[in-house]
Amino acid sequence: MAARQRADYDVIIIGAGVSGLYQLYRLRERGFRVRLFEAGSGVGGTWYWNRYPGARFDSESYSYGYSFSPELLREWNWSEHFAAQPETLRYLEFVADKFDLRRDITFDTRITAASFDAATDTWTVHDSAGLLAAARFLIMAVGALTVPVMPTIEGVDSFKGEAHHTARWPHHPVSFSAKRVGVIGTGATGVQVIQEVAKSAQHLTVFQRTPNWCAPLHNRPITDAEQTHIRAGYAETFAICRESFAAFRHVSDRRNALDVSAEEREAMYQKLYDSPGFGLWMANFRDVLVKPEANKTLSDFVARKIRERVRDQATAAKLIPSNHGFGTRRVPLETRYYEVYNQANVELIDIRATPIERVTADGIQTTAALHALDMIIYATGFDAVLGALSKIEIRGRDSQALAAKWSGGPRTLLGMMSAGFPNLFFLVGPHSAATFCNMPRCIEHSVEWLTALLEHLRTQGKHRVETRVEAEDAWTSHVHESAARLLLTQVDSWFMGVNRNLPGRDTRHFLLYAGGFPTYRRRCEEIALGGYAELAVA
Repeated sequence: MAARQRADYDVIIIGAGVSGLYQLYRLRERGFRVRLFEAGSGVGGTWYWNRYPGARFDSESYSYGYSFSPELLREWNWSEHFAAQPETLRYLEFVADKFDLRRDITFDTRITAASFDAATDTWTVHDSAGLLAAARFLIMAVGALTVPVMPTIEGVDSFKGEAHHTARWPHHPVSFSAKRVGVIGTGATGVQVIQEVAKSAQHLTVFQRTPNWCAPLHNRPITDAEQTHIRAGYAETFAICRESFAAFRHVSDRRNALDVSAEEREAMYQKLYDSPGFGLWMANFRDVLVKPEANKTLSDFVARKIRERVRDQATAAKLIPSNHGFGTRRVPLETRYYEVYNQANVELIDIRATPIERVTADGIQTTAALHALDMIIYATGFDAVLGALSKIEIRGRDSQALAAKWSGGPRTLLGMMSAGFPNLFFLVGPHSAATFCNMPRCIEHSVEWLTALLEHLRTQGKHRVETRVEAEDAWTSHVHESAARLLLTQVDSWFMGVNRNLPGRDTRHFLLYAGGFPTYRRRCEEIALGGYAELAVA
């Protein structure tokens, strides 16, 4: 196919999720010529693709939405404290329509390559049809959890029934009624979908490799009185998020679990267990994610809760993690998840004890039995943080490949720039605060910081910006030093870049930023107030 006519912009954005939409709004507001390319047929990013039953926020809805527009805050009412995917998608569609963002978005276009031309200081992006567009600056807003991963199981394509990955769920309703359904995976997505499938399936077989510690969500509808209170308290909500460690409404207790009595500790754990959202993870004693002895007190508490909620103690034992403590991996939030295993139509298979051998035409064969199924749901997660970037062949100065540079782990400044790749920026990139955060809160900050940088360059008449190597080295070292004290770095998870469903992905590279949002924000402000001395500008 012949290459398409080249179109030039000031900025190209890839991805129409929460970060891409806000970045488009801010840059267009400042008079930049912007084009956004999106692989899907609509806006929403994560909330466009993940339509599986049970998908919903773990952040309080009113802390998740955008804060930049008082008018938007007045006009939109969330129906639940933790909104489900359809409502969240409607919200992002509402935002796109309210600010007329679609006119600058090209949908159904998956970018496959991007290359920097040092002679013109421009980036050119390509899709499968060839040359697509060029711009001075390129912003990757591709998301941290967007590339689904299928398990490496023999015979996956041989199954004759329905098969769906949660991250590529059909846009039409899927019925579980009168069907034998198998779900592979018990991470955050698996927990959510299992709760829904169990309500109507004839039989549900859950294939679990690694149990995860879960905490109760405690979701409920928002009453009219609460709606009024929420709207009046937005300023306070966003102020709390701005100063909390991970930009949630939950602020950690300044005491240590090991410094209080057993009775005080138990009362604290119970209070948080009975509270909505991530409180048990984010608002706990300050040492439970740092000291093994403190973490054990919390893990033991949650293990007791699992045993209380699951009647069959052999099943309960399978659901209690033995290889990591509470909060050292991503914590799924649940609504009667453990009670699902009390149902006669639900069976839990520990595939560490009886591994899956193959998928057959009729179901899943383990070393112990053939499980006949009408539907298989793969809740097997994502190639986290780096996955979407790795799907694009990104080449910077001297044709250096980003994948090659990051083969030993990401190296960035603020998670937004990488040396050797001028005029290229990442939103929710590796080592940015947004990777371990109530994402929209950190995203808004990153977008605003990046917009100010681009305005600064325009005012100065500059065309190229790149992080200095020494600044990149300093930030990358700080990222690893900040995380070293946390127990989560001692556990294999997507936080550490480990994914056993991906060949060769057993090398551990920390992908998040665990220094906290306030620390991250202060460093960003220091760089800006210092005149961007950490950046090479031309």
